[in-house]
Amino acid sequence: MALLKVKFNQKKRVKLAQGLWLMNWFSVFAGIIVFSIGLFLKIELRKRSEVMDNSESHFVPNSLILMGILSCAFNALAGKICYDSLDPTKFAKWKPLLKPYLVLCFFFNFFIFFIALICFLMRGSLETTLAYGLKNGMKFYRDTDTPGRCFMKKTIDMLQIEFRCCGNNGFRDWFEIQWISNRYLDFGSKEVKDRIKSNVDGKYLVDGVPFSCCNPSSPRPCIQYQVTNNSAHYSYDYQTEELNLWNRGCREALLLYYSSMMSSMGGVVLFVWLFEVSVMVGLRLLQTALESIANPEDPECESEGWLLEQSLTDTFKSALESLKKIGKFNQVDAGAEGEEGGKTPAITTVS
Repeated sequence: MALLKVKFNQKKRVKLAQGLWLMNWFSVFAGIIVFSIGLFLKIELRKRSEVMDNSESHFVPNSLILMGILSCAFNALAGKICYDSLDPTKFAKWKPLLKPYLVLCFFFNFFIFFIALICFLMRGSLETTLAYGLKNGMKFYRDTDTPGRCFMKKTIDMLQIEFRCCGNNGFRDWFEIQWISNRYLDFGSKEVKDRIKSNVDGKYLVDGVPFSCCNPSSPRPCIQYQVTNNSAHYSYDYQTEELNLWNRGCREALLLYYSSMMSSMGGVVLFVWLFEVSVMVGLRLLQTALESIANPEDPECESEGWLLEQSLTDTFKSALESLKKIGKFNQVDAGAEGEEGGKTPAITTVS
């Protein structure tokens, strides 16, 4: 028994074709939106590519851009097919191409659904990428004179100011790295010498943070040096009072920013997927309804449209049988080639 079997007359076929034509052009518009959000996400990720560990994060925006382009192409073509279906002579040229086109649409819709899932599940990979990227970026903060790294200080500072964050996981991350360049250290100073000697790696570590960690909303002047030294500041206890530094780490801030963005994009892509599936189902019904017209010379006659000619179980069994036949055919071909290769040509001698 056919799945989703529907009876059509001429009026219903025309309405279906017109409705699908309109839906396809809405899908073209949706494809442009998907392309735009993919491009926007790619630009946002490129802005902060220096604090990301790898390029895997660009898989989602690249996929969205490709999906938007394919969506525009597929739906523009489908719109043309639906428009021509109203004229039997024009539809005749599309008839042999409809089945391959619908197969392509099926795989394209599977691709859209996969990208929607990736948008929702990208958080774990993004968290790892940001954790390692920020950690490495902070190490190069002081390299303002090193070619290829001289921009890192500005990148980190702008990042901390824009997202109101400090360090990777928090402001204490700055205590573990030398973020002040040797160029600005007085190596003749006893304090500098003592600090460098006290460190195993010979680095100048301080309990201080860059200026970009300061919270401008705090009424107290920013305490960015000797953060953990209570005696260095009047009426100050770093363990009890709220510091005038950003408490949130940049990894958490960026993760929240990109995760919420990708979740919103995932919702849009999921909506586009549902719309594309409905267009594909409608196009399949239109195709079968036009092909099942008993008398092509009488356009007023009734016809039947269906999604699958058989039930889901029977269709699945038929597909398995077809795959088995293809497998057996390939085995027979391989065996025949082996027998031909094993034959030795007869040698005739002339006396």
